[in-house]
Amino acid sequence: MAEKSQLLKGTLEGCILRVISQSETYGYEISEKLKASGLPDISEGTIYPLLMRLEKNGLILAKQKKSPLGPKRKYYQLTEQGQQSLLQFKNNWIQITSAVKRLFTSEGDNYDELSNLESPTQDQQRAGSEAQ
Repeated sequence: MAEKSQLLKGTLEGCILRVISQSETYGYEISEKLKASGLPDISEGTIYPLLMRLEKNGLILAKQKKSPLGPKRKYYQLTEQGQQSLLQFKNNWIQITSAVKRLFTSEGDNYDELSNLESPTQDQQRAGSEAQ
C-alpha cells in the first residue's frame, strides 16, 4: 500500500489539473471525479493543500460562487500556465509509462495487464492531437 501511495504522490497534481481542465470544478467534486476514474479514495486533506499550491504557482484560478445547495464554493479553472503544465505532465507520463512497459515486457515476463497498454506512438499521437 505504501508503494501505491508514493506512486500516487508523484502523479496527483497532474491528475487534478486534468480534472480541472475538463470543466470548472470545486474540491469535493475533484475528489469524486478522481474516485470515479479508479484512483483510490483521496482525502480532502490531501486535495486542498495541492489546490492551494497549484493556485499559488499560477496554474489554476479560484473563484467563489454561490451554490444552490448551501454556502459558496470555491471553483477552480486552469490558467494558460496550467494548461502548459498539464501538457508537460502528459508528455512526461507517456515517456515514463512507455519505459516501464518496455521494462516489464522485454524480459519475456507474462504481464497480461501491461501487454494491453497502447504503444508509445499511439499515446503520443493522441497527446499531440488533444494539445491542439
